[in-house]
Amino acid sequence: MEHEPVWDGGWLAAARRVPSPNFGARPATAVVDLIVLHSISLPPGEYGGPEVEQLFTNQLDWSAHPYFEQIRGIEVSTHFFVRRDGTLLQFVSTDDRAWHAGVSCWRGRSQCNDDSIGIELEGLEGLTFEPAQYATLARLCQRLRERHAIAHIAGHEHIAPGRKQDPGPGFDWARLQRDLRWAHGCFPECVIGTDQRPA
Repeated sequence: MEHEPVWDGGWLAAARRVPSPNFGARPATAVVDLIVLHSISLPPGEYGGPEVEQLFTNQLDWSAHPYFEQIRGIEVSTHFFVRRDGTLLQFVSTDDRAWHAGVSCWRGRSQCNDDSIGIELEGLEGLTFEPAQYATLARLCQRLRERHAIAHIAGHEHIAPGRKQDPGPGFDWARLQRDLRWAHGCFPECVIGTDQRPA
């Protein structure tokens, strides 16, 4: 019996495909070796609606909520979005450059959009995330590492300090480290050693 393919080009078969127009080509010399974690909810703190999908596909009704006036007209995207129940959506091929990081710098390189994969977790910065999200995130990170030369994982707060605060202190980095079992050098130094339990 033939196995289902894991990837279709830069699209993960396990994710629901929702193509975004907000992407571009990566530089020819780019090595995709960074995963950037974000958190998002629209309106802030409200979960389960279509607004995040609408934002990333340029279909959000800016007049539908007072908060949307603050972000009116922005064109952004991410590669993946993990809902509270663990459902996985993909907006941009991992072969392409999504618009998620903005002004940023990590491992001595600026413009992190060029060589990173963006993953948005449905949530509010500073608050906690669901077990189903961690399970999906761990599987996704492993799949990404099979296809790309992933050597680093960081939060938006780490690559754009002072400008961004997500996913925030509610994100359990120790749990992700246990789930992935990647070397400490893959993670930001400030989140290493947060798990005091025996290995």
